[in-house]
Amino acid sequence: MSTVDAADLAAVEQQLGRPPRGVAEVAHRCPCGNPDVLRTEPRLPDGTPFPTTYYATCPRLTGAISTLETSGLMKDMTARLGEDPELAAAYAAAHEDYLRRRAELGEVPEIEGITAGGMPTRVKCLHVLVAHSLAVGRGVNPLGDEALDALDDWWAGGPCVERGAAE
Repeated sequence: MSTVDAADLAAVEQQLGRPPRGVAEVAHRCPCGNPDVLRTEPRLPDGTPFPTTYYATCPRLTGAISTLETSGLMKDMTARLGEDPELAAAYAAAHEDYLRRRAELGEVPEIEGITAGGMPTRVKCLHVLVAHSLAVGRGVNPLGDEALDALDDWWAGGPCVERGAAE
């Protein structure tokens, strides 16, 4: 049973177009006040293992990240991991941080050692990396921070959904 505020869950349902699953907490809020990143349980209520601990929900944020993904940034980041040992070490540390924070929510043997987003050796999903950076703060995931820096102000147009509209 989630202890997340009902208004937050309603806002996320509007953002996603479906009820959110396995919500442990709101991990980050957009400057507009709505949730934009959730921290999710490592096993969904139906029993499915779910390695994506930090899940971006705001459609404006996810759209902006998707635009970055189409730019070739992930390919460039992955290449840099092979060329820059310091970046590779920092990204491996981000992987370990992600695993540690997920383990705080519970152990799921099926996904042991697996994070998301391609960590620790490649970049395959900027959504996960940005969500991780937003949730835990800058300085933990260097490529999440870099992608976050490349985003426009997704919140500038106001809230993506109106709080209380679904209540």
